Amino acid sequence: MSENPFVKRLIKSWQLYALMSLPFLYLMIFKYVPMYGAQIAFKDFSVVKGIWGSEWVGMKHFSRFVNSYDFWRILKNTLILSFYNLAAGFPLPIMLALGLNYLRSSRFRKAVQMVTYAPHFISIVVVVGIVKELLDPRIGIINKIIGFFGIGPINFMGEISLFSSIYVWSDVWQHVGFNCIIFIAALASIDPSLHEAAVMDGASKFRRMWHIDLPGIMPMAIIVLILNTGHILDVGFEKVLLLQNPINLKASEIIDTYVYKVGLTSQVANYSYSTAIGLFKSVINLILLLTVNKIAQKTKQGSLW
Repeated sequence: MSENPFVKRLIKSWQLYALMSLPFLYLMIFKYVPMYGAQIAFKDFSVVKGIWGSEWVGMKHFSRFVNSYDFWRILKNTLILSFYNLAAGFPLPIMLALGLNYLRSSRFRKAVQMVTYAPHFISIVVVVGIVKELLDPRIGIINKIIGFFGIGPINFMGEISLFSSIYVWSDVWQHVGFNCIIFIAALASIDPSLHEAAVMDGASKFRRMWHIDLPGIMPMAIIVLILNTGHILDVGFEKVLLLQNPINLKASEIIDTYVYKVGLTSQVANYSYSTAIGLFKSVINLILLLTVNKIAQKTKQGSLW
């Protein structure tokens, strides 16, 4: 009796299947199994009755969220932070990678890389502490500097209009160096003969960047943009929560902090309502991801699938 072809392939390449099993188990345990609990969003969940015993209410919690007084405010705050962060945080790593690629001094390049990479490994709690110390109206160095010009002191953390800029630019400072690594790797894959031919033709560094480097890394940039768009509503929850105070709450309340407060820290925890909000956010992210990926397919520059 001949062996099953699948069993033969499995035995022949068992090392590859063993290697693949760990990430597969991770996806199953931490990504797919929790989807079972998503049905809480469609029920009036009771801990005593359990998921199956709780009453089915359909779209009740989604309708409650969309029609709530806070919906448009927190959605606007989330979108402002997300698109602002994307607009600032997407092109700057590309610009940094291009600049590092043309530095002649390897020692200076390594120093710049170290200085820009290091903040990525600092805890968010520490970063928020640094930001608050720098912007403190009494002892902050920023207020000390602008004080020499007769300005201030300014309570930056109490200015509603400044919250998004404080969040975004501190985030750019923390992650721009680390995010540029992928673009440096993409630049390294460009054929050096293209640059040699451009130099022979008298092309400047800017022209070489524009006509060789940018087209060379564009497929990778498009994929990164698609992935970032798929997380457009996933603003950094911990950082926003730590930067919040009663004064800037009007601009700093986002979907994630709202879910945390309504679903977990309120006197009566509403698990169904918070799950519905989280599911709503995930569906919007999925729609944006599919839309941007479809647009990328039209440009012929690259896409996820």
